[in-house]
Amino acid sequence: MNASIIFILLIVLMLTGMPISISLGLTVLTFLFTMTQVPIESVALKLFTGIEKFEIMAIPFFILAGNFLTHGGVARRMIRFASSMIGHWHGGLGLAGVMACALFAAVSGSSPATVVAIGSVILPAMVKQGFPNKFGAGILTTSGSLGILIPPSIAMVMYSVSTNTSVGAMFIAGVVPGLLLAAALGFTTWFIARKNNYPRLPKASWGERWTAFRESVWGLLLIVVVMGGIYSGIFTPTEAAAMAAVYAFVVAVFIYKDLPLKRLPKVLLDSASMSAMLLYIITNAVLFSFLMTSEGVPQAMADWMINQGFGPVAFLLVVNILLLLAGNVMEPSSIILILAPILFPVAVKLGIDPIHFGILIVVNMEVGMCHPPVGLNLYVASGITKMGISELTVAVWPWLATMLVILLVVTYVPAISLWLPHLLMK
Repeated sequence: MNASIIFILLIVLMLTGMPISISLGLTVLTFLFTMTQVPIESVALKLFTGIEKFEIMAIPFFILAGNFLTHGGVARRMIRFASSMIGHWHGGLGLAGVMACALFAAVSGSSPATVVAIGSVILPAMVKQGFPNKFGAGILTTSGSLGILIPPSIAMVMYSVSTNTSVGAMFIAGVVPGLLLAAALGFTTWFIARKNNYPRLPKASWGERWTAFRESVWGLLLIVVVMGGIYSGIFTPTEAAAMAAVYAFVVAVFIYKDLPLKRLPKVLLDSASMSAMLLYIITNAVLFSFLMTSEGVPQAMADWMINQGFGPVAFLLVVNILLLLAGNVMEPSSIILILAPILFPVAVKLGIDPIHFGILIVVNMEVGMCHPPVGLNLYVASGITKMGISELTVAVWPWLATMLVILLVVTYVPAISLWLPHLLMK
């Protein structure tokens, strides 16, 4: 009974337009002082122990690395490389946009950063070449979401922190689903472009491809630094994040020279404010999940589902529906931090692999970023394309439908997520 009151209170506070972090904090305090016998000392202790995890340090570092790359001309070079490789196919620049988003996602770890960095360069070029505005907007809004599936990913770090799962294993597990989704979005782009006979770029020579690759190689090497370092055991995911931030700084300031030193304070301030916001949400979410656990909500939920005869197939369907509904009103980090600790024990009890379950949640978060009313990528893309949210929602439909198909495949074919971790981490 207490649990249902607490969820109603949380939803009411969020519907007033209050930020999710403050809604969570107020809900926790109300619950704490009026409905529970949990000693206040244990809550204070949980507050500190909940966020002193070493893995959480990866979040500010990945945000900083992403900001250096967004301001540092890496995106422009990646677009040039992608265009030289596949620009001569149907929908040339659109396909290059999908490929550039996948590459930039693999170095920035953030979806909004990917939409801004790639979109602000490629959208004007697409319009100039004769593509309809809505075609470019649809590609960008959905392909930008690859930022949270292709590692490194801040959403994966949050899932690992809230469920005590290996960050390294999550990163490796995201590679195959990420490439599968990128390929599917690319196919949708190619199909629509071929059907409508959209423009193509002239085929680049191997010399032009080599030049484009050589220019973008410093940005692409960051993928090797992060994933190679984690997989080979040279450093932990948190150390990899710190390395990524230092490497991105050197590339943007000294190698590409696109980020003047006088703009450095602004990049650092932007990164600090975004990190502070996320860490505040994490703090309140840790308390929320602690109180939920102390009230026995996850255990009661697990028992109820098993008593109803829910097997893994039905449970995963319910989880997908729940997460897609949550994506209508909340942004990804909040959903993961609130729902993962509640759903995770049920998944484990039903024999679902924790890594597979994590990837399923992340793919759901991607879909949530691309549909209204709070799809973050929609708002970012709206700012770049100057299109209204309703117009954008219509534009993204073919790609959003593709994402839902891939979500179903990832949900019911665990091998897609687990094959690579099992191969590399034996």
